[in-house]
Amino acid sequence: MKTILIANPKGGSGKTTLSVNIAGFLANRGQRVALLDLDRQQSASLWLAMRPDNLPPIRTLESKKEEAHRNDWLVIDSPAGLHGKNLAHALKLASKIIVPVAPSLFDLQASRDFLQILAEEKKVRNSKCHIGIVGMRMEMRTKAAWALEHFLATLDLPILAYLRETQVYVNAAFEGKSLFDLAPYLAERELEQWAFLQDWLDKD
Repeated sequence: MKTILIANPKGGSGKTTLSVNIAGFLANRGQRVALLDLDRQQSASLWLAMRPDNLPPIRTLESKKEEAHRNDWLVIDSPAGLHGKNLAHALKLASKIIVPVAPSLFDLQASRDFLQILAEEKKVRNSKCHIGIVGMRMEMRTKAAWALEHFLATLDLPILAYLRETQVYVNAAFEGKSLFDLAPYLAERELEQWAFLQDWLDKD
């Protein structure tokens, strides 16, 4: 089983939006997917409860150990403020870490500190866990995107996607759906923004 940890210590960075859409992408490819919601608000669990039965199934895990071997992928929606022993334990599970970053000075600074902590972890140093960045509510060729690229320049980490702010994500979530459950014409531009991220998930 491969585990994707969606993590950023700051609330409001887009962790849950990213988590449910990654889970939806994998499920729509015929993968057996479980979603572990560690956030106090339990938004991902609410989304799963609303998910229509006719869509590709995504299981919910109540704990990290529960029947994990039955799944191809585990997506972990982590809580804000993840640090210390909880972070170390999550890293032991993860093969990939995706850090969503929102377009503000404060989010950039919090993300920089978090990425520096990750870089010091033994598993990351030994290349057993890969890290990628997603710019949330950002468009390419904007000041926010330039700021993200500038602050990542010394960290040698890939920017996997810029996901623009749009009601498509909001409307899909109200129905328990991801972008990948929608008719392609409803999310054509958004799906294009996921192309590199999808390729990165496919790599070992």
